[in-house]
Amino acid sequence: MASEIVMPQMGADMTEGTLLRWLKQEGDSVKRGEIIAEIETDKANVEIEAFANGVLRNITTAEGEVVQVGEVMAVIAAEGEEMKPAASAPAKNGAAPASPTDESKKPGEARPDVEPGGEVDEEEAAVGRGEAGEEAIIAREESEAAADRGEQSAAAREDRAESSGSRGGAAREEGRLKASPVARRVARENDVDLASVNGSGPEGRIVRRDVEAALETARARPEPEQGPRPLVAPEPAAEAEAQRGKAVAMTRMRSAIARRMSQSKQEAPHFYVTVDVDMTLLMDQRKRLNETLDEESTITVNDLLVKASAVTLRRFERFNAHFRDGSLVVLDDVNVCIGVALPDGLIAPSIANCDRKSLVEIAKASKHVVGRAREGRLFPSEFDGSFTITNLGAYGVETLIGIINPPQVAILGVGRVQPTPVVRDGEIVVAQMMKLALSADHRAVDGANGGEFVAHLQTVLENPLLLV
Repeated sequence: MASEIVMPQMGADMTEGTLLRWLKQEGDSVKRGEIIAEIETDKANVEIEAFANGVLRNITTAEGEVVQVGEVMAVIAAEGEEMKPAASAPAKNGAAPASPTDESKKPGEARPDVEPGGEVDEEEAAVGRGEAGEEAIIAREESEAAADRGEQSAAAREDRAESSGSRGGAAREEGRLKASPVARRVARENDVDLASVNGSGPEGRIVRRDVEAALETARARPEPEQGPRPLVAPEPAAEAEAQRGKAVAMTRMRSAIARRMSQSKQEAPHFYVTVDVDMTLLMDQRKRLNETLDEESTITVNDLLVKASAVTLRRFERFNAHFRDGSLVVLDDVNVCIGVALPDGLIAPSIANCDRKSLVEIAKASKHVVGRAREGRLFPSEFDGSFTITNLGAYGVETLIGIINPPQVAILGVGRVQPTPVVRDGEIVVAQMMKLALSADHRAVDGANGGEFVAHLQTVLENPLLLV
């Protein structure tokens, strides 16, 4: 039975992605786990992995095309399986199908095999790796626009323009302007309103060339004549202000972070609970244990926190949840996200089923997921955790208060472990202390719940046997 290849959802806020290129051609045999295509999202470039053995058939998405989450891009069929030809399968050069009677697939079209909200089966998701393929997108836009102009009649273009709402203007799809990611970026960087740009791509889609043409037109427009102005010397303060800095373009990842963090602070009423944890005994046990382990299995402080948090999350399940559309969904699996710093920003991939993993298993999984994150090779399932830990202890930070990563309901900020004088049995001694700060969503839990959570987490960390 044929299996569909869909645009995966890399995080809760992803609604669409761009198909950069196909690494396999229609009719090629593929094996499960083999890389067959590359896509681009706001967070990363992703390699699509075959999830079944068979033959790649019915490619319906052209390189450079923007695809809605959950939309079918191709199928993998068994050898010799009869397949109905895909009406919208693109030619290899990116041109539209030659037959005028074939109906093209429209992005965002409702499909009965896709769940509401664009959620897809994890087995139909993919792995990610690689640098941005902007050149591929631009080249694709040029070939699509050229094919569109050369192969479609004026009457067909008129029909397409009328269906998009305004002849000669930008096409819309369900109220949203149709434009390529590159065109959107160029428009954003140059403060161009896409609604005023005429699209020349397939079905009136706005491509990079259209935005650049609009910019040239605006620059060529003469300035309105003004009467003579009195000569006034500029104020020194204003002149200094103009020379103080320069605008810096936002990367796609930086823009995605800005959007998600702003959304979190605007929608989720944060409250914060802090606690000091005595890590003396646990740090001693960690040192002894690491002396018996190989390099891949060595346990970090973060690994201890992941395991302790997983144990605590299993007991306080309301923190192992997502808050969506006014409802709290308590999750079955404890998938803890760990913050990883990248040159362009921060990403927080998850380690699955931490409550069922040993410390050594968590240590190995953590090293693997951090390595893949830095190489841009994460699996889609690793973007969907239930709780996040952000740790800046390695930078000497004492206290870190994080912003909740929606739709999660809590995040744990971690500071460094440092020698601190404390009172124990009436005497002042030096202990290895660490500060933890829990940020939680008041829509999902209350302050008392947060207090119980950090108190139990403290107990687990100060009694290492509870981590076994």
